Amino acid sequence: MARVRTRPRRRAGVLVAATAALALASTGTAAAGTPAPATGKPRGHDVSSHQKRVGWPAARSKGARFVYVKATESTSYRNPYFAQQYNGARKVGLVRGAYHFALPDKSSGAKQAAYFVRHGGGWRADGWTLPPALDIEYNPYNKKHKCYGMSKKRMVRWVRSFSDEVKRKTGRRPVIYTTTQWWKLCTGNSHAFSKSNPLWIARHSTKRPGTLPGGWQYWTFWQHKSRGRLPGDQDLFNGSASRLRVFARSR
Repeated sequence: MARVRTRPRRRAGVLVAATAALALASTGTAAAGTPAPATGKPRGHDVSSHQKRVGWPAARSKGARFVYVKATESTSYRNPYFAQQYNGARKVGLVRGAYHFALPDKSSGAKQAAYFVRHGGGWRADGWTLPPALDIEYNPYNKKHKCYGMSKKRMVRWVRSFSDEVKRKTGRRPVIYTTTQWWKLCTGNSHAFSKSNPLWIARHSTKRPGTLPGGWQYWTFWQHKSRGRLPGDQDLFNGSASRLRVFARSR
């Protein structure tokens, strides 16, 4: 998602281990190599301040059923349009959640998680709130330091620190948004999160999400295009509309 800050960032749940595996399986999630056509899978999108004031009734009429809204970045940035985007989505009947854009070289995972939860990254089991999400990907501010100058072990520790703090504060593990290539490069393809954190895979293709990283057997969300009929990036949920609501309220 990596447009950043004023150019807004981005682009290029929680479930304990057993619960996560069960929930993902029950959503009808497909294995990594299985095609994932839009037919039958709820369409969604993700937005940041780049989209400014989103026309939510129009997004709903065009097929949106869920959305992730950027809330924060590092510990120094808050999306100025967050309230309109997050609350507006709920008013038209979309399941919505918040995401945080990670800058691991700026502060600890725990500090960024606390900042995120404090400024929109919370969760409640109402069936309308998606688990908090961590967007961790290529460094948009320094292309020479794709992994933010961190070793693979340090990066895994950073993600664990973020995940643990979100779990402590909200009761859910965050969804992890990433690409297979970045995860391999910067975490050594760590399998440490595949049984506890749902995967939001980014691969801009209309056919399939491809090989998944880090031991994940299923994807929960797939960002498959940067442009489409909905504002922001285009996403799919790997299950039915009813399973989306179950996923939103499950611990």
